[in-house]
Amino acid sequence: MKRSEINAVIKEMEELIRENGFHLPPFCNWTPEEWSDKGHEYDEIRDNMLGWDITDFGLGDFNKVGFGLITLRNGNQHNPKYKKTYAEKLLFMRDDMMAAMHFHWYKMEDIINRGGGTLLIKVYNDDGNGGLSDEDVQIYSDGRTYTVPAGSFIRLVPGESLTILPHQYHEFHVEPGSGSVLIGEVSMCNDDNTDNRFYEKSGRFPEIEEDETPYRLLCNEYPAAK
Repeated sequence: MKRSEINAVIKEMEELIRENGFHLPPFCNWTPEEWSDKGHEYDEIRDNMLGWDITDFGLGDFNKVGFGLITLRNGNQHNPKYKKTYAEKLLFMRDDMMAAMHFHWYKMEDIINRGGGTLLIKVYNDDGNGGLSDEDVQIYSDGRTYTVPAGSFIRLVPGESLTILPHQYHEFHVEPGSGSVLIGEVSMCNDDNTDNRFYEKSGRFPEIEEDETPYRLLCNEYPAAK
């Protein structure tokens, strides 16, 4: 992705967050210059990859496939220094976008429509070999438990949520014409380096073409502590 595109996505997501009355922690608003003098007291942000994360899954067309994300809080399964057993994210998708089919090996998560348009989540079970099972999928949504055929879309309007279990494939879409969506994620600890299994090979963190100055640093770009 071009840096200018990443900057534009972040600014667009910031505006949607403001429109929906959500307030970000201070570190989400730091400039690259402000990051330059942050010491070890902020190691939790660095070590647990808190902050901004923009991806087009290596496909080069963010208007169609991608996510804007902010990790607001997170534990760390690999470092006993951090005691949190949970994580929280905000995600952003434009009207008529989708995000790649995947499951998590260990993480259970609630996906919440926090505002804006209508979120569609396509669901399958893992068949045990990394493929898509044709078995019905158990759905847990806002206190209701039911089953749907494999490949069904679960439709979430603002305020509604869906629980995603480990090994449950899910693919995100925005209902065309409904507008951009602000999505919440409340989950077990998040590890994007080891816990994602994509149905089709996808990139996770994009290579960046530096065509302008960064507006915000991404979660894998922080300078070392002074």
